[in-house]
Amino acid sequence: MELRPVKVVHPVVDGKEVVVEREDEILTPEALTFLKKLHVNFSGRRAELLRDRHDRRQQLVNGRLPRFLVETRDVREDDSWKVAPLGPGLEDRRVEMTGPTDRKMTINALNSGAAAWMADFEDANTPHWENVIGGQVNLRDAIAGTITFDSPQGKHYELKDHDITKLPTLLVRPRGWHLVEKHIMAGNEPMVGALVDFGLYFFHNAKTLIEKGRGPYFYLPKMESHREARLWADVFSYAEEYVGIPHGTIRATCLIETIMAAFEMEEFLYELRDYSAGLNAGRWDYIFSIIKKFRDSGSKYILPDRALVGMTAPMMRAYTELLVKTCHKRGASAIGGMSAFIPSRDASENAEIERKVRADKSREAADGFDGSWCAHPGMVPYIRDEFDKVLGTNPNQISKQRPEVNVTAEDLLNVSATEGAVSEAGVRTNISVSLRYLESWLGGNGAVGIFGLMEDAATAEISRAQIWQWIHNRVKLDDGREVTRELCQSLMDEESAKFKAEIGDDPQRQANLTRAVQIFGDISLQDEFPTFLTVPVYANYVA
Repeated sequence: MELRPVKVVHPVVDGKEVVVEREDEILTPEALTFLKKLHVNFSGRRAELLRDRHDRRQQLVNGRLPRFLVETRDVREDDSWKVAPLGPGLEDRRVEMTGPTDRKMTINALNSGAAAWMADFEDANTPHWENVIGGQVNLRDAIAGTITFDSPQGKHYELKDHDITKLPTLLVRPRGWHLVEKHIMAGNEPMVGALVDFGLYFFHNAKTLIEKGRGPYFYLPKMESHREARLWADVFSYAEEYVGIPHGTIRATCLIETIMAAFEMEEFLYELRDYSAGLNAGRWDYIFSIIKKFRDSGSKYILPDRALVGMTAPMMRAYTELLVKTCHKRGASAIGGMSAFIPSRDASENAEIERKVRADKSREAADGFDGSWCAHPGMVPYIRDEFDKVLGTNPNQISKQRPEVNVTAEDLLNVSATEGAVSEAGVRTNISVSLRYLESWLGGNGAVGIFGLMEDAATAEISRAQIWQWIHNRVKLDDGREVTRELCQSLMDEESAKFKAEIGDDPQRQANLTRAVQIFGDISLQDEFPTFLTVPVYANYVA
């Protein structure tokens, strides 16, 4: 039996409903009917797969480590299958911008000179109603070539070119399967956030994109099993038939950003083989996933200060080498991880930032990656240059096979080989980043520059998860002291006082900082470990 008609429940702030300008263009009866169909057909399987995540986590607690699946060995050993051909505009992805879908960011990203832009409804966004629906308005305008923005300071922004084939190829990242959209209800159920983001974008833009020489392209986050990828494949097939476009028009890149997914890379490509555009090494969420899954598994899974966990650590090398080999074996693109650096006003600092970015991307290009991510337009030239050195005039290096790579389960789980210690400075940084990010997130900004890095939900997750893990495993600092709740509480008091002084007299930000302190205490200093920080924060602190 189908659910009752979809209902939009506007958030209420200060006694007034929040209605986004032009939301009637997005939340049309036809679009809401499409969302209802997606919910009816796929929300049950999504709920089942989330229960599977919980069951697999319990297996880890009981000592059963992840492994390459016996039941899908035939998929991995069958060399005959390949993924779909690269879609128009996805042949060359040597540098991809990422960021939220606010109007200014949308224009700046499309003017950045990158090969592609990932418009993010997930980690770089917050699920405030203005962002969820306003982002859809902005993307629709961008595709139409009509988007403009005038800042409060009087600066005018517009696209350099109105032909989308001459701009970075647009890919959209919907929310992960774990998130809901509480302002769009199907009966008494909140709709699945992923289906809302995907459904609205696809319904309004798929045919226009095809007519303009591109296509509906997506990034798929946070998946933990190939069955979750299969669900997306079924969503795509249904959606294509619903709007009347050919099967296999959609293209999707899966983020390999969970430790469980690392063991099923080929299976991900196989399940999405009619739609796959490749895999991405989502490095920050991947580190968070390792901490989260093995948070109570003892000293073998304790990582040092976040700043010391680099891409040359043995476990990270194993993960990226396997990803490149897997993608190229199947004719898919391998996209490297995020460069989180942002430009500095200090010339010497900028020179050091450039050196670090170039070294990181030079390694990725040499390893066989076909492109990589950055969070700021200022990083685009560095990344492009490093990939140009390897690719030359070739659009990618999918032809570069890596038969010499042989990654074992033990290699992927070799966490203890990561060099470095835990220091008071590392604890302070984690606490400070968490507080500053949460304050920004509560204010509706999901991507914020902190200490020279563009932080999003993934890096904040690492910070809060490490604190919890260090406390519960009684980790010793490099000076011999134990990481305790009391120590972390004391450091949190100090760091919040510093930030409070920086904020000054802004009452809204001060209120958000107070909430951030409460949230951090709840998610890092208590016995309970929320699977994602965004779930309870969205439920309890966002109107």
